[in-house]
Amino acid sequence: MKKLWSDQQNINKKIEQFTIGHDAALDERIASYDLLGSMAHAIMLYETGIIEKEDASALLDELKTLLNQADQGRFTIEHGVEDVHSQVEMNLTAKIGQAGKKLHTSRSRNDQILVDLKLYYRDYLIVLCEKLDRMIQLFLKQSEKHRDVLMPGYTHMQVAMPSSFGLWFGAYGETLIHDYAVVRNILDVINHNPLGSAAGYGTSFPIDRKRTTELLGFADLEYNVIAASMNRGKTEYLMANAFASIGLTLAKFSMDVCQYNSQNYGFITLPDEYTTGSSIMPHKKNPDVFELLRAKFNGLTTLPHEITAIIQNLSTGYHRDYQLLKEVFFPKMEILEDALDILEYVIDKIKVKDGLMTNPLYAQAFSVELIKEKVDQGLPFREAYLEVKTQLDSGTGDVPEINHIHEGSIGQLNTTEILQKLDRIKTQNPLPDIKAVFDRLRNFQV
Repeated sequence: MKKLWSDQQNINKKIEQFTIGHDAALDERIASYDLLGSMAHAIMLYETGIIEKEDASALLDELKTLLNQADQGRFTIEHGVEDVHSQVEMNLTAKIGQAGKKLHTSRSRNDQILVDLKLYYRDYLIVLCEKLDRMIQLFLKQSEKHRDVLMPGYTHMQVAMPSSFGLWFGAYGETLIHDYAVVRNILDVINHNPLGSAAGYGTSFPIDRKRTTELLGFADLEYNVIAASMNRGKTEYLMANAFASIGLTLAKFSMDVCQYNSQNYGFITLPDEYTTGSSIMPHKKNPDVFELLRAKFNGLTTLPHEITAIIQNLSTGYHRDYQLLKEVFFPKMEILEDALDILEYVIDKIKVKDGLMTNPLYAQAFSVELIKEKVDQGLPFREAYLEVKTQLDSGTGDVPEINHIHEGSIGQLNTTEILQKLDRIKTQNPLPDIKAVFDRLRNFQV
């Protein structure tokens, strides 16, 4: 395999294939970002006088052609080509000759992949925020819809106190707002430009790093060139923790659905078309969708450990270990996106059962209500507690009225206030308008 960056022809083929790994296949998904980063780099090279106007114009015209191919899914990395960077440069050189060889001036593949990934991750996190926003709205809509439908609440897997489906759905809506905030904060942390850091130690060419920052819509530079390279892996680690947080939230919900759908609970049902049967038991309606969602969301919680296993104890500077991050990270990005899409599709198909709390099985859930009645009559709480315990042990005691009125309880879900939390995050820290940034870059003329 001939490499643009080397004239060495006698590399052992087995070793070469091992070191390249799956890079080419994985790089196709970041081709658009490599091309956009190259467009910004070419503009900067021209504006600083490093390349001539004619070369910059030829580069931009051909980069736009390749970008259109990538947008349409027609950009491919040929067999035997090492990565997207090499493929782009080979295409440019084949089309426009010597000008194509000038694009890499002042740039390393190290800062090139850094900026590609930052652009890719930034777009992904913006879409993820939008998906989480819709998911939060769905949970809270279900919460309001079922606000008055009671269900038993559990601690230690035992019946504890009265709850409601409104409270249950709303809990996941509010918890996802916390996950949304984490994702939004990480977007701010990674939205800094590493381009120009070269191989991690800068360059003697008189480049303008603030100009590429502006062209690519980054919030700011990663000023220290070593710091820019150190964020390889750290960026993925931060995102992985956000994914794990979402996974913890939604794996728990998926488990609830599987449990509450079982005959022993019978709290909810799923439409027949969203369940699967058994090859031997005709009565089965299995919640396979939520079982798979549970596994996929649980799988996200391992991602920070997988990232750490690759990057921990690496010294300052680039290491080939970083290449493996894409193999670990990219599939989990797809899993999270697909799982959220399916959950969004099925969440409002869940049918809840009314009248659950009339079942004598759940009578003990009203123990605190019974205590309150005695406290209201003037009995100290601890004495009321012991009296109710005796009544319940003997199987006596009427079911009292429920009157929960404090914030966030059965009687006051505070859905409006919960949504205000989300609105504050979005208002105080709006998502960047990356489409406008990229549109300006696509239409740029030298």
